[in-house]
Amino acid sequence: MKGIEREVRAHLPWAVRKYAKAETGRFVLRMAEEDAEAFEAASKKITRTVATLETLPVLPREAEDVLAISSRERHKWLKDGRLQSIGTRTVKMRGRSKSVTFHVFDPRHIEDVLDHDLPNIWREQDAEEVTRNRRRGANKAARTRADKDQKRLGKDVAEGDALEGWDAFEDEGLLR
Repeated sequence: MKGIEREVRAHLPWAVRKYAKAETGRFVLRMAEEDAEAFEAASKKITRTVATLETLPVLPREAEDVLAISSRERHKWLKDGRLQSIGTRTVKMRGRSKSVTFHVFDPRHIEDVLDHDLPNIWREQDAEEVTRNRRRGANKAARTRADKDQKRLGKDVAEGDALEGWDAFEDEGLLR
């Protein structure tokens, strides 16, 4: 709703913006009776803007709110290609020297992701991947420790800590 309210207010004149407010399922415009002409003009402009809302791209914060995801998940899924961007927007914020660039999304794609409950499926896939990676890391660490132990034992034997019966084993020529 916040994004819709911002978009509608952006198309209204400065003097009328404070009278427009988005509520659940509707847009309210409250003005004094003396401002009937301004009310009619603003009402028509709001109607036109609301009619074009379906074609406007979805901003990152709005996508997070609609899909109930975190910004970390949005970044990860965007990088993986699960969330599809329709382009980027660059905005120069007031008071900042640098511009901010962010991805925007197609509203139909966001709706499709929401309808198929893909965020929950993607979270499950990510959890399985984390489990696999942890197992792989634990196995690698175990192999590394075993290799170190083998090297240490090999050094000890080479330095003269001979095992009992080693000479007899060596005399039979099995080490050649």
